[in-house]
Order: sequence, then structure tokens, then C-alpha cells
Amino acid sequence: MQKKHILDGIRVLDFSQHVAGPTTSRMMAEMGAEIIKLELAPFGEQIRQVGLKINDRSIYFIQQNRGKKSVCVDMKTDEGRDIVYRLVKQVDIVLENFAPGAIARLGLSWEKVRELNPECIMCSISTFGQTGPLATLPGYDYIGQAYAGITGMIGDEETGPYIPLAALGDTMTGVHALAAINGALYHRATGGTGQLLDISLLDCYFHCHEMNVGIISASDGAFNPKPGRHHRAVGPLGVYKSKDSYIILIAILRRWSDFCEIMGMPELIDDPRFIDDAARAQNQHLLTPIIEEWLQAQESDAAIIKMLSEKHIPVAPILSIKEVMEHPHMQQRGTVRMVTDRGAGSFEMPGMPLRFSAFDNDLQLDAPYLGEHNAEVLSSLLGMGSDDISALTMQGILINESLSETNN
Repeated sequence: MQKKHILDGIRVLDFSQHVAGPTTSRMMAEMGAEIIKLELAPFGEQIRQVGLKINDRSIYFIQQNRGKKSVCVDMKTDEGRDIVYRLVKQVDIVLENFAPGAIARLGLSWEKVRELNPECIMCSISTFGQTGPLATLPGYDYIGQAYAGITGMIGDEETGPYIPLAALGDTMTGVHALAAINGALYHRATGGTGQLLDISLLDCYFHCHEMNVGIISASDGAFNPKPGRHHRAVGPLGVYKSKDSYIILIAILRRWSDFCEIMGMPELIDDPRFIDDAARAQNQHLLTPIIEEWLQAQESDAAIIKMLSEKHIPVAPILSIKEVMEHPHMQQRGTVRMVTDRGAGSFEMPGMPLRFSAFDNDLQLDAPYLGEHNAEVLSSLLGMGSDDISALTMQGILINESLSETNN
């Protein structure tokens, strides 16, 4: 039988909320895995109530949860925990991103998962990891970012650090978790067993440092990187004030001489102040005004970008989100794509970044209503009858929205 996508046949029991864990399961759904989103009664996933809502549907929730099946259970009851335990026996992966220890208090520690299903892979995502002095602290993306030394490298020394208004750490950590899960699936498929994956946002953020960590260590602390608009090790590389706004410009290594020729300043090529990347970085306080004066004398930013791109000098405008969404490259590749939700209608959202030549990139996926798939999942995987499911619903152990009401 033809597989619908690369992870067709893999089943995930997904307890995760917000962004980091849902990124992992969202991408797995995009790759054909069956995602059972286990939502805790009575309210389910917290971000159902966050951000812009259309017809009581959170755009934020829809973006993070398309392609998942919602089962809403009260795990504080014996009957609810029994349902979850039976589901664990039917899945390949248990995914959660609660604070360390929280899922164990719900009755589903790694030891319990392994007892129920020795072949199961459990992936726990948290801010600081399952072990270590910081493990029990509350945390979000920006908290991990600050502890990882990333926030300290954003902004400048004069005005202080900034935060990027994007879920860089959560999304990146979700992708790191996906890599670990796929590795664990391969290990299991080649004769191994299930295992616990401990993925921390702090570890993943620290993994992003390009050269600073090694240089600080190798120089015994003599090298002290600082934030700013320009790279401290090579140049010119950074943000420059241009004719209309700001641009990112990179004219390092062999591109430096080409850039000098374009500016009509060939004398800078052999200027001892700018003779190599290290010298240009050290003397950027002298070089930056020269570059910005030339940029601001040009016809427009568009003309600058065209001129430099034709000579293969890496350059880019600093686009707004709206400008990115409207860019023809993003539209053509599906980097931004239109989706239609049953309640919220049609809107654009980020596309699937992983591309596979053997499969279509965009599966037809819907974000679930709360508890929408209670009956489907519990009857097909656990053999529960409609009377039992109705009784559990009447007792509040299972929760589901009325689709007829939510679609009005």
C-alpha cells in the first residue's frame, strides 16, 4: 500500500502544549504520523484560548495543531488514567513538555511508560532538562534564551539586550526533539528498544553559539564577545544604515575586493587597516561610516540590492513580516501557505520546511476541536463501545466540544 508520507504508520501520544512540543508533533503530522493529542480535562490545551480568535477558534492553536486528533481525558480519575495507560500500549512515542516531574505526578513517569510498553519512545521537552540545579525552575523560551547567553548577544552595549519576537528557541527545540525521535525510531527498527529522550531548550539554545564558546575557552577568557550590529570576528558583516532603511551586508573573505571595486574605492583593498577580515572587524568603527556613506548616496535600497546581488555580494533587505508573506519567493516555494480551517476560515501560515522528493509537501490537515476524536480513537484503538464512551462523557471523564455549536 502506498504510504501517504515518510512517517506513515508511526503513532504518537502527544501531551505537549504551547510551541516546543507541538512543533515536534506538528512536523510529524506533516510527515504522515498519526498524532493523538491528549488534552487534559476540562479545558484542554492552554493555547486554545490565546491570541486572535475567529468563531472561537485560536489562530495560534490552529497553526500549531493541524493534523492532530484530540482526545480530552480527566487523568485525575482512575478511569481516565486507565484510558491513557491503554493508549500508551498502542503508540510508538509519548511526547510531553510539562515541567520535570509533572507528568509523573499525573501517573505517567518514564518507568510507568516502559512498564506498559517497553518498545515505546518517550520524549520529554523542558526548559532546563530533567536533571541539573535549574531543572525545577519554571521556564519559557526567553528564560532559556537568557540562561544560554543568547539574549546577551542581541541588541547593543549602549541600550542593552533585546528579545526576538519569534519563538526561535521553542521551534528549534521542537526540531531538535524531532531529530532525536527519528534517531530513536531508527535505533528501535534496527534491533534496539524504547528509550527516554531528554531534550532541553537551554541545551538547544547553547548549541546555537557559532564560535564564541570555543574562542572564549581556547583564549582562557581573553576573548570577550559583545553584542552589536556587526560581527566581531570578521567584516564587513552586519546591519548598515542604507538609503531607505537598513540592510544586511556580508562582504567578507574574497568578496571584500569585489565590494571595494563596486563602491569605486579600490584603494581600500590594500589599506592596512582593512587588509583582512580580522583587521576589518577590529577597525569597523572606521569602516562602517565609509560603507554607510556610500550606501546612502545610492538611488535606493532596491538599487543597492540589485547591484550587489549581480556581483554575488550577499545582501538582504530587512523585511517586515507582511513583506515576507508577500514575497514571490516565499509564495512560490510554499514557505508561506494558505490553509482553511473549518471554524476560522482561510488564512496564511508558515509552510512545512522539510521537503521530500518522494512525497507531496502539503497534506490536507485539520486542527481538532476539543475532544473531537474521543470516540474514533477509543473505539478503534481500545475497542470501547459507544455506550461506555457516552457514560464517561456524562461523568466528565471525557470532554468534547459540540461541533454543531462551534461551527455556527
